[in-house]
Amino acid sequence: MVRRSRRQKLQKVTGLCGREEGLRVKRSCPSCGPEPGGEEKKGRGNPISLQLFPPELVEHIISFLPVRDVVALGQTCHYFHEVCDAEGVWRRICRRLSPRLREQGSGVRPWKRAAILNYTKGLYFQAFGGRRRCLSKSVAPLLAHGYRRFLPTKDHVFILDYVGTLFFLKNALVSSTLGQIQWKRACRYVVLCRGAKDFASDPRCDTVYRKYLYVLATREQPGVVGTTGSRACDCVEVYLQSSGQRVFKMTFHHSMSFKQIVLVGQETQRALLLLTEEGKIYSLVVNETQLDQPRSYTVQLALRKVSRCLPHLRVAGMASNQSSTLYITDQGGVYFEVHTPGVYRDLFGTLQAFDPLDQQMPLALSLPAKILFCALGYNHLGLVDEFGRLFMQGNNRYGQLGTGDRMDRGEPTQVHYLQRPIALWCGLNHSLVLSQGSDFSKELLGCGCGAGGRLPGWPKGSASFVKLHVKVPLCACSLCSTRECLYMLSSHDVEHHPTYRDLPASRVVGTPEPSLGAGASQDPGGAAQACEEYLNQIHSCPTLQDRMEKMKEIVGWMPLMAAQKDFFWEALDLLQRTAAGAGSGPPTPES
Repeated sequence: MVRRSRRQKLQKVTGLCGREEGLRVKRSCPSCGPEPGGEEKKGRGNPISLQLFPPELVEHIISFLPVRDVVALGQTCHYFHEVCDAEGVWRRICRRLSPRLREQGSGVRPWKRAAILNYTKGLYFQAFGGRRRCLSKSVAPLLAHGYRRFLPTKDHVFILDYVGTLFFLKNALVSSTLGQIQWKRACRYVVLCRGAKDFASDPRCDTVYRKYLYVLATREQPGVVGTTGSRACDCVEVYLQSSGQRVFKMTFHHSMSFKQIVLVGQETQRALLLLTEEGKIYSLVVNETQLDQPRSYTVQLALRKVSRCLPHLRVAGMASNQSSTLYITDQGGVYFEVHTPGVYRDLFGTLQAFDPLDQQMPLALSLPAKILFCALGYNHLGLVDEFGRLFMQGNNRYGQLGTGDRMDRGEPTQVHYLQRPIALWCGLNHSLVLSQGSDFSKELLGCGCGAGGRLPGWPKGSASFVKLHVKVPLCACSLCSTRECLYMLSSHDVEHHPTYRDLPASRVVGTPEPSLGAGASQDPGGAAQACEEYLNQIHSCPTLQDRMEKMKEIVGWMPLMAAQKDFFWEALDLLQRTAAGAGSGPPTPES
């Protein structure tokens, strides 16, 4: 009845306005000059420019539009671009999307960043089994300020937002619209804790082993006796993933500040690796089988060997599985710890440098450029460098490296047909890559074993990365796969700009680079230009010996396999020795 009365009043008002000579609002951009053909026509009122309205009124009206329409309106002209980009508009939109958000956050554009983070947040999943194999969306906590990280466990899913609130998304039995009781994933949520920095669980791909959740958080501790006030100290809290009950807590000195936590090792010798703000690695060992017992004991926090032996290194990030750890420095270097001989053989193809008595000795990987992020599986890994190139290494029994064959790789090998991935994930025997097309659409690629539906659309698996039959959200930014389900996290941070660089032409040979130019299809990646530059360098050498040396150097630049490089180098050495023995005098360029 209320809607009907409002509609009748609106019809009366519009009827009165229609009988009178109303004012027509000018819809073109005020800064673009008068509208063509805008002479006064008979029976119409005088046009009014939007610039005559108060800016606060225009911003207030635009703030009621959906976020997608606000962005589209801001692309129409210069005037609407300035209006739609104003912080006042995004402040109203943010308060409409998240009424309980009291602070706008940080960044250059705090309100716009907060509004888009809350508009694009979402957790999507697709079950591998069952009749319905479609993408579903989990419940969205109203208190969450965007989604930063997520981790599925045995029974539930945990999500960390941008203000440090950790949410506990539960699976539960719910009633459908038809009155049927059905099991639904991530349909209810509670706040597990606040002030969280990072969290981790058992690093194995099978979620059945993830019994406990380790949360790195900041807590206020009472001051020393005789002093007033409190101090903020970092601590690690351990929760049961099944119920969310806290069973253990360890607090560190207030002078130590950490930013990341990962786990490695078995349950009885679980090692917690903690990364400080200064880039140092500390570790401590706990016994998970005794965490649920009501007792207290002291654990020793020690500096990890990678920070003791290489004190000049500043670690920026870590990744781990049950028996190995990978460190990425701030300069893009990669260092490895492998703790079992079997995984070492799978990763490097040999046991020559493996020392069972010193398993924490870091091993440096030889890479051509700075590494930005990585993914670590059980016995294979993936690396993405600053130019957007993907390198894979390790066991390739099921084709999980995506190289097109099933040959193991003992060193990082580039996958040439994949460029500039958004996210990378390595599992037990398959790999997933989230990529973006030129039209900003996302697609999910996968390779390796396809058993159990883990590669939707490819039940027999694939030795190359193929497009999976999954509808990817527009703002998907990370992914994870378990035995039962595929998860994708959706979130867009306007402060996070693409960090990939353009590969120099001198280092591109046959490597396809995405390009929007007209000649991209004829010369993918600028391979012809690079070859022409190589020929010019060879032609500029004065002697035949110099040309041979330059050719050897160019072979080292080319993205070839190790066996191919060795072949070319041996052939060039053979030709060089033959030319040196056949010539009677000093060689000339004409020879």
